[in-house]
Amino acid sequence: MENLALETLMLACDSHEGARPESMLFIGAQAHPALSGQARLLGWQALKPLADAWDIAGFARSETLPEGKWPCVMVLPQKSRDETLLWFALARDRLAAGGKLLVAMPNTAGASRFEKEIARATGRVDSIQKHKCRAFIATDDGSWNEAIFAEWRKLGHLRKVNGTEFVTQPGIFSSGHIDPGSLLLATNLPKSLRGRVADLGAGWGYLSAAALDACDAITHIDLYEADARALECARKNLARHAEKTAFHWHDVTRGLTENYDAILMNPPFHTGQATDLDLGRAFITSAIAALRRGGKLLLVANRQLPYEAVLESKALAWRKIAEDPTYKVIFAEKR
Repeated sequence: MENLALETLMLACDSHEGARPESMLFIGAQAHPALSGQARLLGWQALKPLADAWDIAGFARSETLPEGKWPCVMVLPQKSRDETLLWFALARDRLAAGGKLLVAMPNTAGASRFEKEIARATGRVDSIQKHKCRAFIATDDGSWNEAIFAEWRKLGHLRKVNGTEFVTQPGIFSSGHIDPGSLLLATNLPKSLRGRVADLGAGWGYLSAAALDACDAITHIDLYEADARALECARKNLARHAEKTAFHWHDVTRGLTENYDAILMNPPFHTGQATDLDLGRAFITSAIAALRRGGKLLLVANRQLPYEAVLESKALAWRKIAEDPTYKVIFAEKR
């Protein structure tokens, strides 16, 4: 799927005065042919499918956000307000004196509002509008308001989920509360679950923690998560279960290499801001392939999502074990 904000960012990259800087850092990196001629380009991307695409394109990537200074830092935010402001601060920290900060966002993600935030911190921005997106460029002239960046930097601190001891950070799924669907699934987990278990799309670890607390016969849980930031939170949240857990930064849609007695999931069904039913179906297909004969699959989903058809196409026996006005919990068994 074409990323129009990325297209707009590439236009901004080539529209500012003078040649491209010799080296560039890309926060939220996504591959684009226009970057292929860049001599020294380093990307950071927390989402595994996008990181894989960046690697396949042959660009250099850092596993963690690198330290250092660059004459140009590009930022392609996701959709979280706090994360976006944090990324502005992280970009500022890595911008060399006199350097250029380039940002692009869809209008529907609040591009105009965020441009005003950058202007408030830097004094002046240049912008272009294309593809229903906005790209803005700020040049460090030594007069930027560092107090504003300092406030944004604080948004990166780990925060506790309301009413719990779990920690999260902005930008990851359900960072401020326990997802209601996951809560419904956790409340209805059979205490008879046992053996080797996987949690697909594990997020910050809520379902795995609930399963380990409720099911004494579980010997091990592998947590698979595409967002590296969420996975690091999960490591912290399951530290008390360290002997029973392993953490995998992995794109579940590409399949699993291990086999399991049971698999838990609250499968995603959005790509960016668009509904993508194939994403949830791919999660279920990967889970079914990884289940041992007699293995159990427990999933929660919005009631209108037609995942039962996938289970029936793979000859799994299934039944609905719980539902509320929004969600359903399905128990399936691989015969």
